[in-house]
Amino acid sequence: MNQIQQNELQQKRHQLIDELIKSGIYKINNKHLYEWTLSDLEEEYKDIEKQ
Repeated sequence: MNQIQQNELQQKRHQLIDELIKSGIYKINNKHLYEWTLSDLEEEYKDIEKQ
């Protein structure tokens, strides 16, 4: 994976973390958001969008 792709993934990850924090989610199951994988963050974000 090249540097540009890594930067884009990091930006997406930070964006999702920011959105989850705005929704009041900071950690689940004793794991802080920064410890989650990108796919876990995307799943959680989709769940809160449904609500």
